[in-house]
Amino acid sequence: MKENHLYSESATLTALLRESRPSPSLPPRFRQNVWRRIEDAAAPAQPASWLDALAAVILRPRFAIAATAALLLAGVLAGTLEGRQDARHDAQLNYLAAVAPHSLR
Repeated sequence: MKENHLYSESATLTALLRESRPSPSLPPRFRQNVWRRIEDAAAPAQPASWLDALAAVILRPRFAIAATAALLLAGVLAGTLEGRQDARHDAQLNYLAAVAPHSLR
């Protein structure tokens, strides 16, 4: 019996508390504005310039890895070509030194 009495007092207290804090009325078009903001947040942001768009594409992981691999390959090829030219030049100097040693001075 005592538990039932506490429950009724609790229900009365809850009702009084709800009345003491009236909820404010929502502004006009509140739901429409909330959904518009959700849609705006879900939509991808448009880059400010073409440079921002390019940076966004390049900084994606798959493109960054591909760009790194391409630059590494280009560096290896450039180094190989440069090394081949240096070796050819050294071979020419060695041949000239063997054939005509006085012409190198």
